[in-house]
Amino acid sequence: MKIAVTYDNGNVFQHFGKTEFFKVYDVEDNKVVSSEVISSNGTGHGALAGLLADQSVDVLICGGIGGGAQAALAEAGVTLCAGAQGNTDEAVEAYLKGELVSTGANCDHHHGEEHSCGDHEEGHSCGGHCGGSCGGHAAITGRNVGKTCRTHYKGTFNDGTQFDSSYDRGEPLEFICGAGQMIKGFDAAVADMEVGQIVDIHLMPEEAYGMPDPNAIFTVSIAQLPGSEELEVGQQVYLSDQTGRPFPVKVTAKEEDTITFDANHEMAGKELNFRIELVEVK
Repeated sequence: MKIAVTYDNGNVFQHFGKTEFFKVYDVEDNKVVSSEVISSNGTGHGALAGLLADQSVDVLICGGIGGGAQAALAEAGVTLCAGAQGNTDEAVEAYLKGELVSTGANCDHHHGEEHSCGDHEEGHSCGGHCGGSCGGHAAITGRNVGKTCRTHYKGTFNDGTQFDSSYDRGEPLEFICGAGQMIKGFDAAVADMEVGQIVDIHLMPEEAYGMPDPNAIFTVSIAQLPGSEELEVGQQVYLSDQTGRPFPVKVTAKEEDTITFDANHEMAGKELNFRIELVEVK
């Protein structure tokens, strides 16, 4: 089986029709055996489905995608899993575990601005600190800012419980330092590290995922959200704003006619600890 992911500097690129690269994974016995990054060669969105079919791709994982492209993929026999974000390797790992599944839900409700629903099952890991959900933060300075950095890391809570580790996955995390792809404290720590250096950092919530916001919990009518009748409390799905940018929410309650989502990050309010090893700077 081959899985392709829209690719941008290690993360899932959020606009299928504009993607310049795909990372293609060869999978055997439900495990990745090899991967390579290929160029779309300037192919427009109308021909990308054909490009993937020519590569014998069976599954596409992406962020946002239009209805026309979805139809083209279906015609080409490519299974679609949209609404993903964060590290591409972790998205594929989640898919192979059955934790990254398209629900096909769509919605049109108001929560600060109009949204549409994406698709995502609970259990997807974004490495504990992936791009797209980390929010903005002040500019940082350092020798590595603006450069592509590859780091190994281990993340733990204050009681010593490990919540994530790139060492366990066997591949460093790649991101552009200072570009907002990481939480503020992680970015700042890497900004002035030297290759081969290992640091231990302790982050307060303000340097990580912030404090929980009660305004980020909202209820909508199930009738406004086709497909939501299949969702269960505890599941995670993706909503997307007017620009098509997806963000994760968790189902916290479900009544006969309404469903309640929490858009707070699952680690909001938590102090986090990281051991970070800078492996490479490009």
